[in-house]
Amino acid sequence: MASDSTGVSALAERYATALFELADEHRVLDQVAADLRQLRAMLAASADLTRVVRSPILSRADQARAVAALARRAELSSLVGDFLAVVARNRRLFALSSMIEGFLAMLASRRGEVTAEVVAAQPLSEAQLGALSEHLHRTVGRRVTVDARVDQRLLGGMIVKVGSRMVDASVESKLRRLQLAMKA
Repeated sequence: MASDSTGVSALAERYATALFELADEHRVLDQVAADLRQLRAMLAASADLTRVVRSPILSRADQARAVAALARRAELSSLVGDFLAVVARNRRLFALSSMIEGFLAMLASRRGEVTAEVVAAQPLSEAQLGALSEHLHRTVGRRVTVDARVDQRLLGGMIVKVGSRMVDASVESKLRRLQLAMKA
């Protein structure tokens, strides 16, 4: 079983590296990164899209048509659209999320950045994102890119993960801890 996950990681890394090198050669790293972040958000938001990407039942042609339509509708750059076409043609869409993460990790590494995954109960404003990024920069000592998403189940507050460190300041976890304390 471990070899399966390692195989997907190696596969995703090869595709991510190829895309990174092409984007770097064409000097469109930022545009490709923005497109991939948008694509990642669409995958996270749509169970149907996730099924299309991961379905072993759909033919190559059907998957290729689906991702081509997605790329057009989302107005993704031609490089990302072409990349998606190749991935679909090679029946590798199941590893797309890992490819996206691999590309973004390479970009962050090149820039000396670290990525903070932030899950908040409500969308954060630009001012809040900026303040959070600055605070994390002072704490971590490196430039920090904030990858924020919303999960209303938190009720309030946020969860911040930077590397192996995590700070859970959500109302949900505070209520859970209070509930456990009251049982004791």
